[in-house]
Amino acid sequence: MAHFQFVPVTPHPLLSPYVAKMWVFESSGRLPDMDRKLIVPNANFKLALSYRNGLVANIAGKAFVQSENQLTLTGLVDTPVNLNPQDDAQTGTIVIEFNPLGAYRLFHLSYTEVKNQIADLADLVGNSVAELKSQLTDSSALNQKLQLLQSFLIKQLEKSAPDPIYDYCIKRISGSKGLVSVAQLEKETGYSSRWLHNKFSDHLGTGPKNLSEIVRFKQFYQAFSAGTSHQSLKEQIYHYYHDQSHFIRAFKRFTGTTPTDLQNSMNELATKHYTS
Repeated sequence: MAHFQFVPVTPHPLLSPYVAKMWVFESSGRLPDMDRKLIVPNANFKLALSYRNGLVANIAGKAFVQSENQLTLTGLVDTPVNLNPQDDAQTGTIVIEFNPLGAYRLFHLSYTEVKNQIADLADLVGNSVAELKSQLTDSSALNQKLQLLQSFLIKQLEKSAPDPIYDYCIKRISGSKGLVSVAQLEKETGYSSRWLHNKFSDHLGTGPKNLSEIVRFKQFYQAFSAGTSHQSLKEQIYHYYHDQSHFIRAFKRFTGTTPTDLQNSMNELATKHYTS
């Protein structure tokens, strides 16, 4: 049976406001075929470097292969993902997850085009990545790879400026745990829902309502992944959802199954990825 671990990494202080988490995924091989290799949406973008072996991800029925030494960016994902090493061999991957404040500050691209997609970073950003990829391939030490990636991101950050209105809305959605409405954001910012939707599409790849739904569900799935039973979660459902059926629809949307079915088939890959 394959063994795996998520090793947390502390990001550089200049990047920490934009990095939700940074970690190294190591696995001795593929997980058993019967195991559910589920990755649930968490509103983060992911920059990934597979430095040993590769990964295969299935998003909305489409397979994405990340080969060894490939550097990729995963856009905002709002559907469940299945993940496994490409070959049944030792695997090592560096992952930097950017919160919704981070991606637009670091990469200038069309975020609607990468929604629910995994793309080669060189195809998105261009020649500036070529030298980085060469340095990463030539470096054999994991710590040096981490340093190279963070140095590149700091340089990217220096090229951009914050967007105060967008940042305010992101912080309100996060602070309210996904409960603030678009109408309330209109009132607080003075901008129309259409303007806000266009702004979010430019910086995030989706609208504020969809982001709020992901953030709202995140509260439950974090507790669910930590071992809280469905029965215990019922006490909080009505604070976040109209009724139980509303919650079940959200659960099926973001996990592809029901709470009971998932609880019976949950494994460490799904829980550690979300809670580590």
